[in-house]
Amino acid sequence: MNLLGRRQSKETLFTFISAGDNPSKGVCPPEKKSLKVCGTNYPLSIAFIVVNEFCERFSYYGMKAVLTLYFLYFLHWDENTSTSVYHAFSSLCYFTPVIGAFMADSWLGKYKTIIYLSIVYVIGHVIKSVGAIPSVGNQIVHVVLSMTGLTLIALGTGGIKPCVAAFGGDQFEEEHAQERSKFFSVFYLSINAGGLISTFITPVLRGNMECFGGDCYALAFGVPAALMVIALVVFIAGNGIYKKTPPEGNILLKVCKCIGFAVTNRIKNRSQHIPKREHWLDWASEKYSNQLITEVKMVTRVLFLFIPLPMFWALFDQQGSRWTLQATKMNADFGGFVLQPDQMQFLNPLLILVFILVFDFGLYPVINLCKFNFTPIKKMATGMILAGLAFAVAAVVELKIKENAMPTPAPKESYIQVLNLADNDIEVAIQDYDLFRQPVKPFHDPADYSKLILRGDQQSLHLKIQYQGSSFIFNYIVQEKSVYSLIVYVVERSLRSHLIKDMGGKPSEGMSAVRHCSDVAAANTIATYNVKRLWEKALLVRFINTLDLDVNITLGNENFVSINKSYGVSSYRTLARGRYNNVKCRTEAEEFFLHLGLFDFGASYTVVLTNAPVSMKSVLQAGWLLTVAFGNVIVLVVAQAAPMQQWIEFVLFAALLFIVFVIFSIMGYFYIGMDPEELVDRENKQETSSSKNMIGLVVKKTEL
Repeated sequence: MNLLGRRQSKETLFTFISAGDNPSKGVCPPEKKSLKVCGTNYPLSIAFIVVNEFCERFSYYGMKAVLTLYFLYFLHWDENTSTSVYHAFSSLCYFTPVIGAFMADSWLGKYKTIIYLSIVYVIGHVIKSVGAIPSVGNQIVHVVLSMTGLTLIALGTGGIKPCVAAFGGDQFEEEHAQERSKFFSVFYLSINAGGLISTFITPVLRGNMECFGGDCYALAFGVPAALMVIALVVFIAGNGIYKKTPPEGNILLKVCKCIGFAVTNRIKNRSQHIPKREHWLDWASEKYSNQLITEVKMVTRVLFLFIPLPMFWALFDQQGSRWTLQATKMNADFGGFVLQPDQMQFLNPLLILVFILVFDFGLYPVINLCKFNFTPIKKMATGMILAGLAFAVAAVVELKIKENAMPTPAPKESYIQVLNLADNDIEVAIQDYDLFRQPVKPFHDPADYSKLILRGDQQSLHLKIQYQGSSFIFNYIVQEKSVYSLIVYVVERSLRSHLIKDMGGKPSEGMSAVRHCSDVAAANTIATYNVKRLWEKALLVRFINTLDLDVNITLGNENFVSINKSYGVSSYRTLARGRYNNVKCRTEAEEFFLHLGLFDFGASYTVVLTNAPVSMKSVLQAGWLLTVAFGNVIVLVVAQAAPMQQWIEFVLFAALLFIVFVIFSIMGYFYIGMDPEELVDRENKQETSSSKNMIGLVVKKTEL
């Protein structure tokens, strides 16, 4: 039996010389000595590879960070469609590495595969960026360009994924295994560094930079495209010093053929007169070497443990879809620093870098001192528990968001809130309704709306309001399926009220809508009173003018609206998310500025102007990548096939992962690792006796 040849690169776990074959003599060219970095054993070529990987990961993660909001607000897809397409793209990115591995091992070699697929990658980025320019064609053109670009990007990023790290490993001599190991650590660091920086920067380019009259998706996609061009140029620049190995055959294809032959050979030899074999893969021994069969046995044992893993990735990859969508409905102002909804994804690579240090130099050494055998399988099971708990927390957050959301009245239902703009407490009573049991404080943001059950499609409301010992009676008619705000204010010591209808639907494009109100101003001092209500995918603002003069409001470069004096109310307007700290207000007598602060996604605002108050690693790698691909497929299927409330969906995923955790833990308990050499020795001892049982088998086209 021939000796087992092993490469030290990360590309494959097992390589072999098939039984009956001998390596040709005199055909290998003399090995070129590579240039070293500053007298070390590190090849200079790896510098180009690491920089290439950093730029490529910046390109991929930066583009992907803004993808869900691009689908939602630029292509105007709903949340489920945006989520489905996002995960379809993610899944494709992890299916295509099989294509790249086949091209590199069986046809072009790693270097040419990286070059050619990087060109495809760049073209995809350019098409995607052009598709994000509003003036380029109509909606159909934007969709076609976007999908074409994403398909090419998936082919490019997935195709080079199994090649770049392996190509870097090929640059080292066999005796420099320690340096190679450190290279892979730096390589992994470059991946997370690229992801960290890009997921922080590209959402800023999208949300804080304005182009074509809105969020600058073209710039957010264009910068990653430029980084991918740089990645390609840097990689080509190192051409003269790379060590390049020719294609050596695809190990994944050989493994698949071995498994296929074993299955078909077993089916052909079902007779009870034919002796059984110890393992079902032993039925491939008529055609494939004992070494390959032994290694495939080891691989299949590990791949079996991969079966539950797609559910983990189904949860993990929702950071860029469902969790980003949830972030659009939340307040992201952290004391002056405003986090974009899609920017939260940068926490993933940041925490990876932090926890690597915490675990390797803190937690794991302590665990080892406690003599606890914390195996990789136990670590993976623990990760599943934590991921499930994270989604349970996300479900709780979603319920809290729904509590603060604008109500959606059903037939024969209406909702009402009271805004007290008087200078003292008021007590509100509505005939036939037991509402507003506590006094309403002046300038107090109501906690929520109160529900009115109507007797028909409309109904008269009789209100009695107590103010400073006096009673005031008001009558209004409300419609079903409507939401109202009752504004109470004082004019010349007399209490007045005004019932206004709040927005009953969601604004489009995830903007914000604004309505405004004003009150009699003292000198030049104007203050604002904000009432915030949460909307899904919305930012709504209205103004109530309580001043005794008409007011013109200007937000940014837009002349917002002119609001009539004496409690005039503007209609809702949609605004882009951001800080509005220099809002110009102009009356006949003066011009002044308001500092309104952050107008966030997922809210409607009522702004009141008032008097100012004082206050075979390739095979295993392929299997691992496919678990990510199938995990994204799970999310796609759930989003499309079983639409449900978001908090229920979070609970569903958490529950499924806990079930998978139990299954995985049981599988891990019975999994027994084995030393490859030990398994080879055992197989060699059985080879002679096994060969005696091959007589009389029905085998065609085999090579013994």
